[in-house]
Amino acid sequence: MLAGAGALAAGVSLATPASAAPAVDYPGAEWIPATPSNYTAASRPSTYPINVVVIHVTQEYFRDAVAIFQDPARKVSSHYLVRSGDGHIAQLVREKDVGWHAGNWNYNTRSIGIEHEGWVDQPQWFTAQMYAASAALTRAICTKYGIPKDRGHIIGHNEVPGATHTDPGPLWDWTRYMRLVNNN
Repeated sequence: MLAGAGALAAGVSLATPASAAPAVDYPGAEWIPATPSNYTAASRPSTYPINVVVIHVTQEYFRDAVAIFQDPARKVSSHYLVRSGDGHIAQLVREKDVGWHAGNWNYNTRSIGIEHEGWVDQPQWFTAQMYAASAALTRAICTKYGIPKDRGHIIGHNEVPGATHTDPGPLWDWTRYMRLVNNN
């Protein structure tokens, strides 16, 4: 969950030029890098095991969430951001690096953070396209790192110990999401 951000100027591109963009970790994701000031460079999983996926809701529009992750003063980032309307996935932090998304260093070091455009109290943001794209991403992450595809390992931000956030909120359909993650 994010708070506040200014809008980007008209005509400003969010993406890094293709020649400068590293290969994304998830095929089809768009590389839109967070500022290096907002995550910790690492060489996971050798430095830290990856064994949790943390689900977030931005409390922002997609473009505003990107602007927050690119603002060095914000000290926050997530590995991925999923757009509501079409399920488009942006990667902002490489999986090998530690995103600053959980508000708990231990969880940050061992998790992949996935933000979702929208608001916790407005379920219309949780579209079929968003659920499907996010679940496919989570499934791929779990398969890649040997993470069990269950609610003990795929958690909401609100379930992180010490969490002060409520996302993804009570309107996030965990039953639907977990069925999609498990191809049911």
